[in-house]
Amino acid sequence: MAVTLVTNALVLLALMSGLWIVATRLRDVSIVDCCWGAAFVVVAWVSTTLNRPASSRILLLAGLTTLWGMRLSLYLLWRKRGHAEDRRYQAMRDYHGPRFWWVSLITVFLLQGMLVWFVALPLQFAAVIANPAPLGWLDAGGTALALIGLAFEAGGDWQLARFQADPANKGRVLDEGFWRYTRHPNYFGDFCVWWGLYAVAAAGGAWGTILSPVVMTVLLLKISGVALLEKSIGERRPQYAKYVRQTNAFFPGPPRDDA
Repeated sequence: MAVTLVTNALVLLALMSGLWIVATRLRDVSIVDCCWGAAFVVVAWVSTTLNRPASSRILLLAGLTTLWGMRLSLYLLWRKRGHAEDRRYQAMRDYHGPRFWWVSLITVFLLQGMLVWFVALPLQFAAVIANPAPLGWLDAGGTALALIGLAFEAGGDWQLARFQADPANKGRVLDEGFWRYTRHPNYFGDFCVWWGLYAVAAAGGAWGTILSPVVMTVLLLKISGVALLEKSIGERRPQYAKYVRQTNAFFPGPPRDDA
């Protein structure tokens, strides 16, 4: 167990430090967001490689993580093309001044590396335990939940990208497709993916890693997901207040009448 955990920690340290160096040269910290999903893919396959022979359950976990992580990273890279540094990091840069690069190393890159390592504990523990028991109902349920999450996340991102590409929609609020039932289908999708992966890992004996999907849920709801985005979006889009009254914030549900 220690070998897998320590190796992944060192790999993430090297990966995030390298990204920080690249970001310093580019003067763009936003690239760290594009590598968030890919970092989980690295952890999944390092864990699989270190614990051979890999069981069908571990290969299932690594495959699902790759599907989720690479789709997310490639989408964010595509979305970022031609855009400057994200406004969040620009605000940090202005606040910290000359100290920004060292502050960003610790509070952005290394912190994200630590979060990846912790959230990915179900993958790491499941690889080490390598339960040879055949795949069962919990694996099937977890896989289904992860795929539902992937559909919400990928579908929501695609619908939003298509909506934003139409100049006629400037200033409007997307309230169709997945966005008709939840204001954040991509974050809800992330939630489903990580609870689904945890279920598969738990089926292999990694029950004790439940704090990992809990932490991801807190991040999505209270810190870097819903709460952070909605803090500013209402100011940029006046119609958003009506959308809030009509549509669930996170868990999908039927639209409400705007009384």
